[in-house]
Amino acid sequence: MDNPVAQRLDALIKLQSIDSKLDEIEKIKGALPEEVQDLEDEIAGYETRIAKFQGEVDALETEISNNRTAIKDSEKLIKKYEEQQNNVRNNREFDALSKEVELQQLEIQISEKRIREAYHKIEIKKQEIEGTQHTKSERGKDLESKQKELEVISKENEDDAAKLREEREKASKKIEARFLKSYNRIRTNAANGLAVVPVRRGACGGCFNMVPPQRQVDVKERKKLIVCEHCGRILASVEEVVEEEKKPRRRRSS
Repeated sequence: MDNPVAQRLDALIKLQSIDSKLDEIEKIKGALPEEVQDLEDEIAGYETRIAKFQGEVDALETEISNNRTAIKDSEKLIKKYEEQQNNVRNNREFDALSKEVELQQLEIQISEKRIREAYHKIEIKKQEIEGTQHTKSERGKDLESKQKELEVISKENEDDAAKLREEREKASKKIEARFLKSYNRIRTNAANGLAVVPVRRGACGGCFNMVPPQRQVDVKERKKLIVCEHCGRILASVEEVVEEEKKPRRRRSS
């Protein structure tokens, strides 16, 4: 009589075997994928920073333009007030116009000061842009090097990985959706990617905590799915350890 639990376990063991091989291929890449991603994020950060600095430069240039316009407006008013001073009827009107002239001259001085300050800030921002662009360029070279290295490794293992992914797809179809979902969840949460493990020397092959003898019997019988009570991994089998017979020591002749 067919044992559906045993068949299910065998299917899970096969899937785990395929996934472990895929994991090994990923391990060959080492930390390169994370390094590439980190560099891409870093460069994107530099681009954002450069755009921010450039936006600040544009705002300062607009401020300079506005202050120049304000200076021209003040100069026109000064000319107007000075012309009006030639047609005043008394000293009071002359003094009032003189104050307006002084006020516009002060406005010109303030605008000129703002322009100088804006040019100074622009110079600083441009230096920051130049420095950030240099850093971005250097990190871009690092990224290009890492991407090429990763590409070479990926191509070397591309065929094997493609075959394994194809095998995985076929193996996944032989497992019920709810069990496949549980398997994938356990694998995601497991640091070593192992969701299906054997019992070795009386311990879980995933977390290495001891498995009670009765539970080991249940695993051997394969009548139901047994999970490790410590880590939740599926216990698929019990590996028997064959102890070598101890050879009797030879008695030394006196």
